Amino acid sequence: MSQLDIHQIPVLSDNYVYLARDRASGQTAVVDPAVVKPVLEAAERLGWTITHILNTHHHGDHVGGNLEIKAATGCTIIGPKADRDRIPGIDVEVEEGDRVALGEAMAEVFFVPGHTRGHIAYWFEESAALFCGDTLFALGCGRLFEGTPQQMWSSLSKFRKLPEDTHVYCAHEYTQANARFALSVEPENQALQDRSRAIDAARAQDRPTVPSTLGEELATNPFLRADQPGLAANVGLAGSEPVAVFAEVRRRKDNF
Repeated sequence: MSQLDIHQIPVLSDNYVYLARDRASGQTAVVDPAVVKPVLEAAERLGWTITHILNTHHHGDHVGGNLEIKAATGCTIIGPKADRDRIPGIDVEVEEGDRVALGEAMAEVFFVPGHTRGHIAYWFEESAALFCGDTLFALGCGRLFEGTPQQMWSSLSKFRKLPEDTHVYCAHEYTQANARFALSVEPENQALQDRSRAIDAARAQDRPTVPSTLGEELATNPFLRADQPGLAANVGLAGSEPVAVFAEVRRRKDNF
């Protein structure tokens, strides 16, 4: 097993694309390439050779660069089997429990529908790195465009079981707005209050708030905390099942 070097590329208005390079072999994956030029420029500047694309889901701001990057590099595109018809240029289809090798680095694939019907995530255990697309955000989760609250809560519950030092490499810089919402449903959460202040300070200096750690998310992200009695009471659902609390929190966020 081998460690990854990870380089974050901000693109569009609030997207992050990642280059993940296996130190042992030099093989390098682009995770969810929204665009082409900044990705190829970053790889050239770093001296990294792109060998793979890892797609989490089919949205254009995650696959928009697939075909052009493949044409430029000859890379292999890996994506969700359940969405193979919507992943441009897909070569390898993966699903829950599959393993993806990037040189000597190995990722486990999670099937995490909710945001889309076929969403997947890649967990590189040795590097404590979770590439989760739009399923989990710093202090948030993706909108339920193609799934149900039950599906999304089940998906997020898979992440909740990972080690707390896991780095959450989500695909958007939504954290400041997510913090404002989180405080509306859990205002008494001291860890959340502290984190919100730190986020405001970071964004004031144009610094990224991503990646976070899973431990931070478990302590402050309301979408991972639907089983907490205090949060349930705050949204008027004391004693309810976590999925009902999650659904209400998601409904509130959609209208926030």
